[in-house]
Amino acid sequence: MFISGYAVMAGAAERLVLGYDSFGNICGRRNTPVEGAHLSGLDMTNKKYVFFLNSCSLEIQSLKISSLSLCVSSCPQEQLNSLEDLQSFARNNGSFLCVYNLNISSYTLNPEAAQLCPTLPVPPSKSFPLFNRCVPQNPECYSKYASVLISMVNEMDVFHRILSGILAGKDTVIGLSVLALAFSLILVLAFRFIQTLLVHTLIALVAFGLLFVSGVLWWLYYDYRNDPSTELETEKENVKFLLGYAIFSTIVTVVLLTLIFVLRKRLQFAVQLFRIVGKIIGRIPFLLFQPLWTFLILIMFWVFWVAVLLSLGTAGTAQSTSGGQVEYRALSGICYMAWYHFVGLIWTSEFILACQQMVIAGAVVTCYFNRNKNTPPPHPVLSSISVLFCYHLGTAVKGSFLITILRIPRIVLLYLYNIINQKKNAKCLFKCCFCWFCCQESCLRYFNQHAYTTTAINGTNFCTSAKDAVCILARNSAKLASISCFGDFLLFLGKVFVVCFTVFGGLMAFNYHRELQAWVVPLLLVGFFAYLMSHSFLSVFEVTADAMFLCFAIDMETNDGTAEKPYFVDQELLTFVSQSNKLTEGQKHRSTRPFQDNEDGTELQPMV
Repeated sequence: MFISGYAVMAGAAERLVLGYDSFGNICGRRNTPVEGAHLSGLDMTNKKYVFFLNSCSLEIQSLKISSLSLCVSSCPQEQLNSLEDLQSFARNNGSFLCVYNLNISSYTLNPEAAQLCPTLPVPPSKSFPLFNRCVPQNPECYSKYASVLISMVNEMDVFHRILSGILAGKDTVIGLSVLALAFSLILVLAFRFIQTLLVHTLIALVAFGLLFVSGVLWWLYYDYRNDPSTELETEKENVKFLLGYAIFSTIVTVVLLTLIFVLRKRLQFAVQLFRIVGKIIGRIPFLLFQPLWTFLILIMFWVFWVAVLLSLGTAGTAQSTSGGQVEYRALSGICYMAWYHFVGLIWTSEFILACQQMVIAGAVVTCYFNRNKNTPPPHPVLSSISVLFCYHLGTAVKGSFLITILRIPRIVLLYLYNIINQKKNAKCLFKCCFCWFCCQESCLRYFNQHAYTTTAINGTNFCTSAKDAVCILARNSAKLASISCFGDFLLFLGKVFVVCFTVFGGLMAFNYHRELQAWVVPLLLVGFFAYLMSHSFLSVFEVTADAMFLCFAIDMETNDGTAEKPYFVDQELLTFVSQSNKLTEGQKHRSTRPFQDNEDGTELQPMV
């Protein structure tokens, strides 16, 4: 909260895109005065463009353009050769190209007008859509102007270039996020009423999407690499990131298509599994609305996070200089705050998703351990939310923190990999470490999810629940893993479907705005948000299935099917588990116990 409040107080994100004049006024905004600058604090609502008084001979000093700049309402479309032309242009268009305190009637009378007005002749210019600058159209002036602007952008640090790209493509990012939401909603409804034809259709779409996105990425990479106009550092970064995206996408495509081919004969089990899960969700229909609330909370948090990030990127103090001009000096330590802020993005997002998982697990546990299947318990979702907020927020915090701890080294490894990417041995080492952390994170997510379910059953803390979950999974891993892997794989394909088609839309949208945009980073954020959205929605089925199987395992170990200790499981789930694990013949030798015998304890005793 301290970082957020400090960033909002010290930052001004509008400066990054809207631009500002030499007196500290942000163009297109009403401004507050700066002490010592008598021309600051002006109302620039109708003056949206930055105009340089010496646009044909700009110089850059310490990442700042030396020429005096003003906010104007429009750029001159024709060449202005004299002060009389400047005066006539101001009267006809309402755009004043001289310093603000010079009256329009004094353009031709004031002896200092030559220093307070632009250098003559003023070349025709056109407003540049990204940074709202008046760009000269004269070939000679344009080449000098572009050269200075390229130098300035290339000397900016990556952090500020990324912020510029995010701000410039904010409308596209929002549109793509809505697209990801639409895809996620369609998949939720599809999985709720899943049929065999739908499974094969989804697999076909995923295969097509993977191949198509990989092909588009390789095509864009070669197009950018062979483009002779690639001069900006942002464009060079686009080429590097596109190569990385293309390689990663190709590897993922090959791996997933191989898995689809290997598991093609077992997909019927996934169809049966989702029918059973759909039956449980039918008893708790409000589970389908749970991702909507999670999505809204995530959106509010992401908007807040981006606003704070932009404020951090523009945090600086306005100081007046000689001549009444204003300079913005960046505050020390901002980059460290940005890294801390990024850790907060991961931790808080994972915490919100963990809360959703605990709510779903609690509702499923309540319905599973209900003797009367025809009369489900009243308000299981609201009851689960109440228990979460009253007793188990710490469990969600600890589980999400462990995920964050494993994800931070991955980010550090990527950063170090980019620094020493010339050494082949180091590259191989970093790749191995990165893959190791990815595998550890996936395993931790799996055990966290079962720890949340165990917490919902026993009411124990995170560490105790995690230990109990590990014990029961170890005793029944061979049986439970073979059952749930098909459903998890199909859900993962659904997430890949959402990410693929959202990223494809982003590639098409961002490819039309190449100028001065580090658009590969906003595209990465779009892919990240699309995955989180799809995970948030599809996790209803994933968490329901995993919680159901964990409850089933505990039910089999705690009860024996006798009249004194009957099973809670219904016959359909018991038949499905028996068929999928080929336990039909084994049950002839085990009497009525599908799992291991357990004579001690009473119903639903805590696991040991």
